[in-house]
Amino acid sequence: MNQNVICWFEIYVDNMDRAKQFYATVLGTQFHDMQAPGGSDEFIMSCFSNAENQGVSGALVQMKEARVNNPGNTSTMVYFPCEDCSVEESRVEKAGGKVYCSKMAIGEHGFISMCLDTENNTFGLYSMQ
Repeated sequence: MNQNVICWFEIYVDNMDRAKQFYATVLGTQFHDMQAPGGSDEFIMSCFSNAENQGVSGALVQMKEARVNNPGNTSTMVYFPCEDCSVEESRVEKAGGKVYCSKMAIGEHGFISMCLDTENNTFGLYSMQ
């Protein structure tokens, strides 16, 4: 199990090429385009680092209206690692938050849940089971 507090992050963008150019210029990083989980064509992803990276990694994500038509106005998404994200998801509403995307499969990459905290911040839960 990943021992980092954060296991993945996503920065939602309106224009992938523009965002990649910005972060490449500012951070000096190279991007690696990634097939969306499940082969979806609803969004595109480009990773900050190779899959071989053993630390915390993340991606730029371009998804139509992701930043304007969702409960938390997602711009950055942090995922917390779990054994089974449905367990932590079951605690969200009891703690005053809201689940807006229950546990769903992301293909060979495992499962995620998307939630809002008490301050209307969007965060994700991630597990392989």
